Amino acid sequence: MAGEELISTAVQATGEQVPYILNSANATPRYVVILFPGGTGNVDPRMRDGVLVYGFQGNFLVRARPFIVDDEFATVTTNSSDSEARIQAVLDDLKRRFPRALVYLMGTSNGTASTMKLAPYLSERIAGVIHTSSRSEIYSFDSRQYKNRQLIVHHKRDVCRGTPYFAAEDSHKRYGTDFIPMDGGISVGHPCEAFAYHGYNGIERETIDAIKKWIRHGG
Repeated sequence: MAGEELISTAVQATGEQVPYILNSANATPRYVVILFPGGTGNVDPRMRDGVLVYGFQGNFLVRARPFIVDDEFATVTTNSSDSEARIQAVLDDLKRRFPRALVYLMGTSNGTASTMKLAPYLSERIAGVIHTSSRSEIYSFDSRQYKNRQLIVHHKRDVCRGTPYFAAEDSHKRYGTDFIPMDGGISVGHPCEAFAYHGYNGIERETIDAIKKWIRHGG
């Protein structure tokens, strides 16, 4: 993974650090995508005996970083959280590092509970929010009230009970939210786990390429 480093300069007003993993191939990326994994969302990045260690490496977004990062795109991987203070600490740090970059937040599965909850706060603070393999609450997520861009991505064969495809598709139909339906790949293990269709197993690159195309289309 090119340019991977632990960043500990994001600090909340309380003094609490918000550690994150920065992956970049360019000192001046055009886009920075903050990643919120699913499950418990606790990436908990830290150094151990001089080595960067963290959880959820099999998660769709975390393992798909090599397909995201290029000369235009950098990623930030941190714990999924609906704390406004926490995300603001990361945004402030990114503004200092990459003052001209457009920032997007992308969550998957349980991580979309946080992306949806933070959407009002982030409406005028970042370029957009991307919800992949969204929880069923996406059904009533009205993106029209937000001033930034919103995208829903979902696998047509996702049969995880908590993230039904119909909820994502119906949200798109009801509110006009941009929508990318995916198909193909393989499904291994429990339908709610990262290597099922739920996690875009086998079509990681295609899924990320579609998302990046959407991001670029926004300028």
